[in-house]
Amino acid sequence: MRKFKIPISPKSTTKSVRFPDEIIAAVNKAICGTDCTFTAFVVEAVRVALESLGEEEK
Repeated sequence: MRKFKIPISPKSTTKSVRFPDEIIAAVNKAICGTDCTFTAFVVEAVRVALESLGEEEK
């Protein structure tokens, strides 16, 4: 599995998602002081999760 990297903001389409408050706080702490947005972080996390699922299927 590849290592998670904090990404830059990609072009995207808006999609509303509800997150538990503790997840929001943890993500905000992780991206503090970076050029990464909450959305970019979540998108990269989903990409890594999907890649991991694909590897598990093989």
